[in-house]
Amino acid sequence: MLTPDDPLSRGIAAAVALGLVALLVWRAVRKDRREYSRFRRFRSTAKRQGMMRHWLIESMLLFGGSALVLAVVVHPLTGSVLEAARSVGWVAAVAGWFQGPVGMLALALAVALAVALTVVGVRSARREGGVVMIGDIAALLPRNRTELGWASALAVNAGLVEELLFRLCLPALLFVVTGEPLSAFGLAVLLFAALHAYQGVPGLLATLVVGLLLTASYVLSGSIVVAIVLHALLDLRTLVLVPVAVYDVHRVPGSRRFPPALAALSLGEPEEEPTRAPASALGPSPAPAHDDAADGASSTA
Repeated sequence: MLTPDDPLSRGIAAAVALGLVALLVWRAVRKDRREYSRFRRFRSTAKRQGMMRHWLIESMLLFGGSALVLAVVVHPLTGSVLEAARSVGWVAAVAGWFQGPVGMLALALAVALAVALTVVGVRSARREGGVVMIGDIAALLPRNRTELGWASALAVNAGLVEELLFRLCLPALLFVVTGEPLSAFGLAVLLFAALHAYQGVPGLLATLVVGLLLTASYVLSGSIVVAIVLHALLDLRTLVLVPVAVYDVHRVPGSRRFPPALAALSLGEPEEEPTRAPASALGPSPAPAHDDAADGASSTA
């Protein structure tokens, strides 16, 4: 078993950690940025759904698979690094405060405030015709009912596999290298944020704050389930609640036609659409037909 006190264990853990970090950073720099740039230009919902499905499968295999492999190696240490972090003086004091009546009341008020701000923000966004977003994430918002399903799956999957990797298993591996729990959790948060660099500097900084919040929720509660649920809820808020409450995407069938407010969010140059003959050459313009092929894109794209 790997232990922080064994030099050989530290060397092995460092090699594994460097290999994993190199793989994830290379993927983020070389692959994520290129794929997201293409995704922003898509006008076809079939292509958008195909990319969403690709991202879902890749995330499950890469992040979920990495977490599973690391869990086999560092499983005995996941409890040790958590216990070591919670035993740090100021962390123990904060955890004890949250477990007391004042802390529980403050937490309940914070949740109520977050819900109230979300409701007010949604109502304001509906009046203004759009929402203010931190980072380059507008293209990720689903634009019809079928895309909404894929976005929901992406949000839930991210909450599960990313928390298992970046909050549970990777800090345990880094704990063997550093011998200190807070630095292990901190390095995992930095990597988590760096992998969102495709969202631009504002998105990277926002992800850093979210990563710290998720780490605090895990360390202070002592339960990875809390971090998983919180992560999934945050992503569901962005990818499901906002598109449904502000843009009514759940009312849009899985066609190539998007709500104008959402279609305007796409950035970059659109992909070229096939040239169509003028309406005068075709006779009276028919009513837009429902795109059945696009409706089934989630299973065929």
